Amino acid sequence: MLVRSLTLATLLAVAGPLYAADSDAPLAKELGKARPLVVIAPSSADPTLRGLEQALKDPATQAGFKERGLVLYSVASMMGKREDKNLEQQTTMALIRELKLGASKGTKVILVGKDGERHVLKDDDSGEKLDPQVIFKAVDELPPSEQAVTAPEPVAAAPAEPKAKDSKAKPSKPAKPAAPPKPLED
Repeated sequence: MLVRSLTLATLLAVAGPLYAADSDAPLAKELGKARPLVVIAPSSADPTLRGLEQALKDPATQAGFKERGLVLYSVASMMGKREDKNLEQQTTMALIRELKLGASKGTKVILVGKDGERHVLKDDDSGEKLDPQVIFKAVDELPPSEQAVTAPEPVAAAPAEPKAKDSKAKPSKPAKPAAPPKPLED
C-alpha cells in the first residue's frame, strides 16, 4: 500500500506542473496567432489604461489593431481582461507569471510578438498616456522573421486504411465483457 501511494504521489508531483502549464498560459495560446499587448496597471483608473481603452473605441484605431494582429490584455488591481472580457483569476496570475516582470509601482505596457519575444513599450509611473501610433510603429518595426511566424499546425492522426471486405467474410461477434478485476491484497 505504501509503495502504491509513493508511486502515485511521485507521478502527480511530476505531471501536475506540466498539466497546469498547458492549461492556463494565455500568451502561449496566442503564440504564432496574434501579438498580445499587455497593460499592467496599479488600478483601473490608470491614465495609460484609460487612454488606450478610449483610443480603441475609435474605428480607425480598431482597424489598425486588427490589421497588425494585436490583442489587448489588461491587468488592473489583479483583475485581468482580454479585449474587455474578464479572465479567471488563475489565468490572470498565469499571465503575470509568464511575463516574469518583478515588482514595480508604475504602469507597464509590453508588446509580445508572434514569436514570443517581449518588447517593453512603457515602464514608469509618470501617468502619461500612450499613443496608439507608438504601438503601431513598434509593431511595424518588428523584424521580418517575426512577421513571418505562423501558428504551428496541430498534427492530425493518420487515417486508418479501410480493410478490404470479402463477400464471404462473416460479420464479427461482439466481444465478451471483461470480468471485474480482483481486489488487491496487501
